[in-house]
Amino acid sequence: MYTRKVFRAKDMAMWTRFESFGFFIYCAVIVALYFFLDLTWIKIPWTPLALIGTAVAFVIGFQNNAAYGRIWEARKIWGGIVNTSRTFGMYVQDMVNNEHTRNHLDEESLQAIIKQLTYRHIAWMTALRHAMRSSRPWETIMNERTNKEWGDMMHPPEWKVDLEEDLKPYLDEEDMKYVMSKNNKQTAILYRQSHQLEQLKQRGLIWEFSFLQIESVIEELFTLQGKSERIKNFPYPRHFATLNHYFMWIFVWLLPLAIVPQFAEIGTEMIAAQPVIGKLFVWLSIPFYVAVAWVFHTMERIGRTGENPFEGSANDVPISTIARGIEIDLRQNLGESDEEIPEQFEEVYNVQM
Repeated sequence: MYTRKVFRAKDMAMWTRFESFGFFIYCAVIVALYFFLDLTWIKIPWTPLALIGTAVAFVIGFQNNAAYGRIWEARKIWGGIVNTSRTFGMYVQDMVNNEHTRNHLDEESLQAIIKQLTYRHIAWMTALRHAMRSSRPWETIMNERTNKEWGDMMHPPEWKVDLEEDLKPYLDEEDMKYVMSKNNKQTAILYRQSHQLEQLKQRGLIWEFSFLQIESVIEELFTLQGKSERIKNFPYPRHFATLNHYFMWIFVWLLPLAIVPQFAEIGTEMIAAQPVIGKLFVWLSIPFYVAVAWVFHTMERIGRTGENPFEGSANDVPISTIARGIEIDLRQNLGESDEEIPEQFEEVYNVQM
């Protein structure tokens, strides 16, 4: 447990090292102006800075709460996809049968239909996760230097394989042609799913009441898909995000102009009793400033990182892992062997994607 805490602290320090180094250099310059050039007039009073700091703390707290709300909502949506997918798999296996048809199919043909419906559902999840991982103009968090470093070490599987390649194992040629001709691939797959269910009802392979039950599951899948797309396509309001960012930097840039004079005054008071410590005491303002600036900057950055829970960062909702877990469940319940079923996506640095 202790090792995990140290590892996480190290990761956080590496993630913010460039900004922390910049804070150190900036404050050191201000202190040097005080210490070597005696420019003691470079200062501002604490009162206005405290007001700015209070406002910044409020807006950053609001941003972080809103960002966490988006992440948590996304996780609940995909949790709903897990439950609904299992329900769909159960309904398909139990409700597609010869009970209400005149032209009975052999068991092999029935299993082929069940497998086709199940695989098409897996294709829907595949198309949806690819859509959620596609880039949007406002998703810029991965452009930051340290986030690019993390992206080089770990990135979603959707960035490695294109959608058409991922769909081939699950859709027949006719379905592939239909789905790839549509802009919204996941919607097209659900349409194909509903069309086949209607055909099976007409053939008597699905009882009418069972058909309504399965269609209600398709409706729920449309609802969950729409909720997921809403989060993906509606960014955290830019006026909130941009102002938060600017307010934080205004506070961070002004902060040394209040901290350094305060430490200089304390040092002056100490000179009579401790001449050396009193003279050098102003330099202690550097670590204090770096600590305060790091806290404000890191909290603001954490909020920005959580604004888009499907962007592809290490802190996103692990939709690839969730979708693959559902696929494994469904295919195991079809009776497929472990050799036929793909393995779960690998965790990199204990991070699920």
